[in-house]
Amino acid sequence: MRFKKKKRQTRTSPPSESLRTETMDIGTAESLHYDFNIVKAATNDFSEENKLGRGFGTVYKGKLRDGKQIAVKRLARDFGQGDQEFKNEVLLVAKLQHRNLVQLIGFSIEASERLLIYEYMPNASLDQFIFDPSKCTILDWEKRYNIIKGIAKGLLYLHEDSRLKIIHRDMKASNVLLDAQMTPKIADFGMARLFKAEETQGDTSRIVGTYGYMAPEYAMHGQFSVKSDVFSYGVLLLEMVTGQKNQRFQNGESIEDFLSFAWKSWKNGTTANIIDPILKTGSGSLRDIIRSVHIGLLCVQENVVNRPTMASVVLMLNSFSITLPLPKEPAFFMPSNIDPEMPLLHEYNSSSGSSSLEKSKISKSRSRSSQYSINEVSISDFIPR
Repeated sequence: MRFKKKKRQTRTSPPSESLRTETMDIGTAESLHYDFNIVKAATNDFSEENKLGRGFGTVYKGKLRDGKQIAVKRLARDFGQGDQEFKNEVLLVAKLQHRNLVQLIGFSIEASERLLIYEYMPNASLDQFIFDPSKCTILDWEKRYNIIKGIAKGLLYLHEDSRLKIIHRDMKASNVLLDAQMTPKIADFGMARLFKAEETQGDTSRIVGTYGYMAPEYAMHGQFSVKSDVFSYGVLLLEMVTGQKNQRFQNGESIEDFLSFAWKSWKNGTTANIIDPILKTGSGSLRDIIRSVHIGLLCVQENVVNRPTMASVVLMLNSFSITLPLPKEPAFFMPSNIDPEMPLLHEYNSSSGSSSLEKSKISKSRSRSSQYSINEVSISDFIPR
């Protein structure tokens, strides 16, 4: 796929729906291309006041001449894989259409500039609600459960329902955006991996993702599959139920590992102790909330085979008559002193286990919980969105 630099245009309206098909050649999609100066003006020259956040690029709020609000993702010029991430995300997102995926409106290329133009999400990202002491009260159980189901449907579409099989590889709360009706939309496909229909898994020497959400087989060996996304989804589901970040669980005076404590609480019949207190005082059924914890624990099991597919997860979330299997103890591999929201980007040699940038030791303990330790990893200095 080649990007041919387009002549400057004066288009300000959204691209035609007829161009957003799965057979579209992104290189000839003239109406997806926006003139750089138009986007620059829409964001007030990428001003600080319009900055929405940072991830693998800075995101700005913008307003086109016709009044349409947009979100513009400006990839960092010094990011080594910037061009490839840009082309990957454009190719994937332009071909995907689902109510639980963020909509790509267009793109712009100008010299070293790479811009992605999305629909604007007025309620920002999910993490800004569930981890905020004041905003979290807005999300009662009904709203949270609808978000939980919406994210699951979006992932199911990526894994099975579109013509392409796509693995996101960085599913987390900050990569779920909320529209005016609090409908969840999965964002940031820059690290997604495209598969042919017959492929089910792969491996890579370039590990990208976020610590606390990363499946152990991916963090340790670079092996990923749709079940890697299932693991990340399980972590996110448990965060939504508990209202706490996945690095650790605040249990009174003590702090415990997030996944381990959730599993022990479920096993001991004390699941109610880990539920967000706000949900306990609402109208949500405690039985249904505990069932959601059960589903989350099934998703984070260490053995890939034991994790359900997203199709099964969607079915379990929508049918309370289905008997759930018993979850085994979840994988636990993240050191407690590492920020779970810290993006991970390093390369390793599959034979020696050494990073091509720095030595990276990833060892597995003999304990039942299969604890992995990560030392001397090369971390890219990005601020999560």
